[in-house]
Amino acid sequence: ETGIATGTGICHVYVEKTANQDMALKIIENAKTSRPSVCNAAEVLLVHENMAPAFLPRLEQLLTAECRQKKCAFRLCEKAARYMKGTLAGEADFDTEFLDYVLAVKVVDSTADAIAHIGAHSTHHSDAIITENDTAAQLFTRLVDSAAVYVNASTRFTDGGEFGFGAEIGISTQKLH
Repeated sequence: ETGIATGTGICHVYVEKTANQDMALKIIENAKTSRPSVCNAAEVLLVHENMAPAFLPRLEQLLTAECRQKKCAFRLCEKAARYMKGTLAGEADFDTEFLDYVLAVKVVDSTADAIAHIGAHSTHHSDAIITENDTAAQLFTRLVDSAAVYVNASTRFTDGGEFGFGAEIGISTQKLH
């Protein structure tokens, strides 16, 4: 029996090596903190290794700033831990829907590595790439098998209201196209 069903959302955002860092920070802030307890909130951040040294300290500062009502906690791969503070990620952290101000962060070496990680850990809900590279965007949207795949947009767009269905509704985590 098949039908339309909602489900868990381990949503990923990938910051590709050509991403505009300011735009990436805004998108991640929205995807993680606007409503962290919903299924379309980002749970995993993947960052290209060329971007990590400059970007991850900025992300940490943004999501843990004194002015924030709730500060994010981070579950970090060993490479990410070089650039920001947090707890080293455990075995299950990249497979967890935290539904809270917690973000798992992994440094990857390529778009292919990011796509492979998403393929291994995704719930196929919503995933996003932040990039200025059309080839990377096309590869990501072609190979990431999720209901909604975004380029330079927040995973929070996967929502009944955003799709013009009125109030928030349970939406399919199957392919929208």
